[in-house]
Amino acid sequence: MTLLCVPLVGRTVEEMKIDAAAAAAAGGDLVEIRLDYIEGFRPREDLPRLLHSCPLPVLVTYRPNWEGGRYDGDDATRFETLCLAMELGVDYVDIELKVADKFVDFLSGNKPDKCKLIVSSHNYESTPSCEELANLVARIQEVGADIVKVATTATDIIDVSRMFQVMVHCQVPMIGLVMSERGLMSRVLSPKFGGYLTFGILDATKTSASGQPTLEELLDVYNIRCIGPDTKVLGLIANPVKQSKSPILHNKCLQSVGYNAVYLPLLADDLARFLDTYSSPDFSGFSCSLPFKVDAVHCCHEHDAVAKSIGAINTIVRKSDGKLVGYNTDYIGAISAIEDGIGGFSNLNRFPFNSYLGVMHKYHMIYVRQVWGQRMLLCHHCLAGLLLL
Repeated sequence: MTLLCVPLVGRTVEEMKIDAAAAAAAGGDLVEIRLDYIEGFRPREDLPRLLHSCPLPVLVTYRPNWEGGRYDGDDATRFETLCLAMELGVDYVDIELKVADKFVDFLSGNKPDKCKLIVSSHNYESTPSCEELANLVARIQEVGADIVKVATTATDIIDVSRMFQVMVHCQVPMIGLVMSERGLMSRVLSPKFGGYLTFGILDATKTSASGQPTLEELLDVYNIRCIGPDTKVLGLIANPVKQSKSPILHNKCLQSVGYNAVYLPLLADDLARFLDTYSSPDFSGFSCSLPFKVDAVHCCHEHDAVAKSIGAINTIVRKSDGKLVGYNTDYIGAISAIEDGIGGFSNLNRFPFNSYLGVMHKYHMIYVRQVWGQRMLLCHHCLAGLLLL
């Protein structure tokens, strides 16, 4: 089972203790205490206070500024602090690959059996190739890691696929995460690809890395406890996508019918490249929004008759043979909204068509459809009016 880890980034010991209690109450499995965030940190005084009566297992991280953290002191002091944390009974300690061999020598074989050593590597600019990632994992294993951690950065959502490929072939416990909004999928789908843990923050003000979802989102929106190797992946492909409420709606629907799938916001830059990269049958269907609705017509192998007439697609289904079928359901929503607005057929003649202006998405539809015995023209770029022909 993939663990849910809540990073604690408070400025004081007391703030971290409060947040640790909140993490336990919210359903977290462990907390990561980021010692480098504490102002005026005093190891021998503050560590016992932090760990005393902590309601969850603890991962201790003391991240230096050269690896994206806030600690700007020497390694010897940092190593001593991490050793003290081990002596005090923490469950995990994180050390960076660049100094892992030195830290292992510093331990001199005195690491408690209870404590697992996480050796980590962070790339804040890009995600390397699969070969480079695999070599990185091998290097981390060689220094004696109990758990491998690799965090990279997505400049395109397809970058995440390389992390997934490495994770599923890793022979030791691995934490594989891709930072930035384009990397969100790596955090939510960690259980599907065998990730040891993933991070969920308490709220947007308590983030320790780019692209982290909240613990509440992981549990209540994405239902992460139910995600596993057989979970199907659905989602909204759009740019921008962060503002969409679709994941909330669709995941609740999936849960209510007991369908083993998760619906994600998918921030993409190139629709064809996305669909080619995530071609597994497990990536079985997508909603398609701006700016990709017209592009989707060219990406699908087959088209619903309505979608073909409109020239735009908002729903893509992957068939068992891998072929993509495109549909358009936007027009149904548009017509239903108009019908609701005018109160049905009986009010048709009383509706002030000439004054009607309903703005719809750019690249919407050109479609003439028979409705209530009348023709309705849905115009390109917007619903400029209803014309009775």
